[in-house]
Amino acid sequence: MILTKCKAFLLLLLALGVFLLVCFIIFKHKKCPGTFSRAAVAADSKKCSEIGRDILKQGGSAVDAAIAALLCTSIINPQSAGIGGGSIFTVMDSSGVVKIINSRETVPLNVPPNLLNMCGKCIGVPGEIRGYEMAHKLYGNLPWANLFQPAIQLAREGFNIPEVLGSNMQSIVGTNKTQALRKLFSNKNGDLLQIGDKVAFPKLADTLEIIANNGADSFYSGKIAKDLICDVQEAGGKLTLKDLASYNVTVTDMYIPPPPAGGVFLALILNIMKGYYYEQPAPLSAGEKVLFYHRYIEALKFTNALKSDLYYSKKAKECTTDSFASSIQHKINNNIQALQYSSNLDSLGTTHLSVLAEDGSAVSVTSTINKIFGSKIYSPSTGIILNNQLSDFCQKDKTMLKNISTGERPPSSTAPIVLKAQSNILVIGGSGGSMITTGIASALINHLWFGKSLKEAIDIPVVYVSSSETMIEPIFDKDVITILKSKGHKIGKFYNVVNAVEKMGGCICAVSDARKHGEAAGF
Repeated sequence: MILTKCKAFLLLLLALGVFLLVCFIIFKHKKCPGTFSRAAVAADSKKCSEIGRDILKQGGSAVDAAIAALLCTSIINPQSAGIGGGSIFTVMDSSGVVKIINSRETVPLNVPPNLLNMCGKCIGVPGEIRGYEMAHKLYGNLPWANLFQPAIQLAREGFNIPEVLGSNMQSIVGTNKTQALRKLFSNKNGDLLQIGDKVAFPKLADTLEIIANNGADSFYSGKIAKDLICDVQEAGGKLTLKDLASYNVTVTDMYIPPPPAGGVFLALILNIMKGYYYEQPAPLSAGEKVLFYHRYIEALKFTNALKSDLYYSKKAKECTTDSFASSIQHKINNNIQALQYSSNLDSLGTTHLSVLAEDGSAVSVTSTINKIFGSKIYSPSTGIILNNQLSDFCQKDKTMLKNISTGERPPSSTAPIVLKAQSNILVIGGSGGSMITTGIASALINHLWFGKSLKEAIDIPVVYVSSSETMIEPIFDKDVITILKSKGHKIGKFYNVVNAVEKMGGCICAVSDARKHGEAAGF
């Protein structure tokens, strides 16, 4: 496996990547609306942000708050994330030292021989709980069990279905595979619950209680593991007890998530755009905006065309250099077209969480079960919804990115990052599958280069490039869309989510993206 064989190379690569990222992302503006003074959490829902905040108030670390808020998210937004999936933590301690904890799902021992025909269906070995365990071992303050109590109570007592969850529940209607999951979200008459109806997850509460009392091992062995594997195999999945028992987390001393995550992908986008706009004012006129977005769209096209190289090839080192970025700028200026490429399947079943603690430590963590409701395979015995993460090895033309083997982690656009410059800290990341990196890049460019407030930068309509079209959010400037169409850009629609916390001097601003109806909390 390339990642194992080239560890020293990747350390050099990521050191270079963070050098590029930090060198040109500098806190140049002075504005800080400052809603909090000590600490803050930005999750996908107000309830989960508040749970994270309360953990911080109890003396918990940034990691403690992140774990509690993620467990809450697995209840409030189970279509996005949960303990049947995986995550990547970027953790900065109070001294500024950063580690990446990768607990993304892995390829099981028995790689399905027909994986090529099963894109979107295959379950990876869940790593979420092992990730929590490692993060807590390295950075936790409060007892492990304490972090689970808010989610256990929420799952057992129930809650009113929010709009984001309710609007996605129709995706579990209509197939035999989703019958167990549909039953979870149905009333006594068998009718699907609606937004505002109350729902509870007693089986998941039982599972979380066992893990809280007995540790992470109880998920990967013993009764939970046996019940989970039995349910998965009955539903046609290939996971085994040996897969769970052999799962390992990786911890690296890097500043951005290494391949096959999306950190280098994000760095390349920003490096290309740096040559145009680093010292330039924000584009204001229609003509300036069109030129900016034309260049940005073309930068996304060239970067997307290099995805396989960025994820798995030694060419990733070349792709992070200034000279390489300049060569792409030259092609854009001369209207040279990017090579055709096939996009990864979009991973919309994802959540991002940003936490800044009072001592200056921070966590940026992205957690996922991949598609909405993951594989849609639900374990009635444990209350766990399983991921379909192996679909990220597949491209839309149903070819494989590479020959996969047991233990490998699929490629991802996930890019949780923490930026620090003097007394300023920015914790940022996103969800939305392959839209993640463009969403983060847009927020960073508009906030750190063009001086917009953190909320304004996140709210700005985002541009995303797929293999066949340029997609722009519906609220985008209609005049700009018209001119971009005239330049040959096909236009579609989508949305993604960015959550961030920023400290500037003595004030803290936290923003949960309104696209997912999130709301940050702090004190």
